[in-house]
Amino acid sequence: MKAFKLININETDCSFEEGTIAESINIDGNHFIIKTDFDPYQLTAHPAPRYQFVITLKGKLKFKVTNGDSFIIEPGIILIAKDTKGAGHSWEILDGKEWHRIYIVPDTDADDFFIPNTE
Repeated sequence: MKAFKLININETDCSFEEGTIAESINIDGNHFIIKTDFDPYQLTAHPAPRYQFVITLKGKLKFKVTNGDSFIIEPGIILIAKDTKGAGHSWEILDGKEWHRIYIVPDTDADDFFIPNTE
């Protein structure tokens, strides 16, 4: 399944990798959170509050990282947020005003099973 992973490339900058996550894997989890609203900190550039998977159920968003590069997230694309330091990332909704999502919080040391694209 297509995925993007937000990462820290040093103590202050955020970047991303594009790749996939294999299907039918088991990821040790802690809990999950269902959200349709936004916390104030999410409306500006911010680091991920914790290592988490973000599953978009409704909405199309453009995520932007420190150097201005961006990517699109929509249903069917998994976001792995591991940019827990520095300025982090920002996002904007491209279609409509809604973003329905599930945050899955894995165990801190759980493998993300992310396979980066090779070019």
